[in-house]
Amino acid sequence: MASTKEFEAIDIRVGVVKHIEPFPEGKYSTHILYIDFGEEIGTKKSLARLTPHYTTDSLLHKHVLGVVNFPPRQIGKHISEVLTLGVPDAKGNTVLIQPERDVPLGGKLY
Repeated sequence: MASTKEFEAIDIRVGVVKHIEPFPEGKYSTHILYIDFGEEIGTKKSLARLTPHYTTDSLLHKHVLGVVNFPPRQIGKHISEVLTLGVPDAKGNTVLIQPERDVPLGGKLY
């Protein structure tokens, strides 16, 4: 079981998708997201498997939650700097977690 201290060590922040590139050659990822987490953190790159629910157009300007303090991870020829958070639907496809109201970029989950 994780402790409260361990949970608090994970830095989950609100960001907005500023740019998207399709990643059709990805085995596990379908999109490259450039997410702005505000002044303190800046824009970070994340690779994510987001089909069939999301298209490139539907992702632009979407608010998302991401873990910003995991080490970067090599995915193919790209480095994923943050983990974009989602949950599986009934078929195992990703549904992004996002705030239900407009909140400032960089806001930390608590």
